[in-house]
Amino acid sequence: MATVEHCLCCFEALVAYHERRKPMSLSEIELSWVEYINTIDENNDDRDDDDDDDNEEEVTVSSKAPQIPALRRLAAATLPSSTTSSSTSLATSTSTSTSTSSSNTTLQSGISTPATSIASSASPAPPTPVHESPLFVTWNVVRDSDDDVSLRGCIGTFESQPLSSGLPSYALTSALQDTRFHPISRAELPSLQVAVTLLTDFETTADAMDWELGKHGLRISFVYRGRRYGATYLPDVAPEQGWTKEETVVSLMRKAGWEGNKSRWREVELRVVRYQGRKETLGYEEYKAWRDWVDGKRAE
Repeated sequence: MATVEHCLCCFEALVAYHERRKPMSLSEIELSWVEYINTIDENNDDRDDDDDDDNEEEVTVSSKAPQIPALRRLAAATLPSSTTSSSTSLATSTSTSTSTSSSNTTLQSGISTPATSIASSASPAPPTPVHESPLFVTWNVVRDSDDDVSLRGCIGTFESQPLSSGLPSYALTSALQDTRFHPISRAELPSLQVAVTLLTDFETTADAMDWELGKHGLRISFVYRGRRYGATYLPDVAPEQGWTKEETVVSLMRKAGWEGNKSRWREVELRVVRYQGRKETLGYEEYKAWRDWVDGKRAE
């Protein structure tokens, strides 16, 4: 599934582009993120210890580990389960299921009950790291609250990409080359949210209605009056728009450029591929706090 580090990689690529510097690689980001959340963990332990001693002055958390709520949430979602004393003091909700307004995406060629008390306390196996995947990068503008977002760019590919190169590449492509929008400027960075969706479980289906709302994305292709059409919607699009399955399919055909009578859409022979998506989102404030920590470490 997509991770916080994948989102950081996208922000890092776009910010570095505007700052005219070399971005950190995905592997560098992954290593620094582990150290960063461990620093947050240690500082939270220090705070907990200080709360137990009424005679000591309140400990101020180092600027190397900013304690904004969103970062504590992300750290809680990433910390190993063995760090129970500190991770329980963090918020436990993750941003994996956060909705983003990615209803208009652009396509480029190119997932028991414990038998004993011991089993119930055992930590689940960590997810297998993903190194290559089809992917989409979505940029949104956030206004007032996380619920008020508007699409700013979305481009992806169904061809499996090495994430180390695919993420920064599509981060820039979706930010700067989505023809529906003007390129994202440096001044817009503080208002941005990024969503990374890694695509999985592709299945061809003979019935355009053989898919589940909120679970599957759709990719359709068809020929109408000698012309080829194709388009896709990510899994979260239909629920965000409040569409039925039929409304989703018709809208997707319209998106592809079909101008036929919508009441006769079933007469068009569609090739339908359903798929699933593993998404993670991140706001600029969260990226900036991590990046400031990185710069502070380098300055030491």
